Amino acid sequence: MKEGTIIPPFSLQDSEGNQVAIEDFRGKSVILYFYPKDDTPGCTTQACDLRDSTPQIEKHNTVIIGISPDSVESHDQFKKKYSLPFILLSDPEKKVATLFEVYREKNMYGKKVMGIDRSTFLIDERGILKKALRGVKATGHVARLLEEVAAGG
Repeated sequence: MKEGTIIPPFSLQDSEGNQVAIEDFRGKSVILYFYPKDDTPGCTTQACDLRDSTPQIEKHNTVIIGISPDSVESHDQFKKKYSLPFILLSDPEKKVATLFEVYREKNMYGKKVMGIDRSTFLIDERGILKKALRGVKATGHVARLLEEVAAGG
């Protein structure tokens, strides 16, 4: 997935079991972020930072969508526990994560394992990938996103 290319169509279930397609958001910019697991320290920090910045992000005609391999039920609990106002999509087969090349080999405690590389993609109103931020840190990441969104991606 390269910057300047159109995002291919995909759809996944949200935390309420509804099918959500990326094409549903044409006309708005999208912050599409991939994270490893619900309710873990880093992922919770990132989600809460995004939650707290949602009003500023929405001022720029931008929506936030999070994707992880967790189940619909896990996403529902995570959203409720932390009052997350944005969409979380379930990708248990890692099809969309693979499409965005974020499901890859990682080093964890000296072992090579397959997992989600915490990454964020900024998509414009026409569905074109404007910015790919790969291997981001859970903390401090949202400030950069706010700058990108305010500058038009």
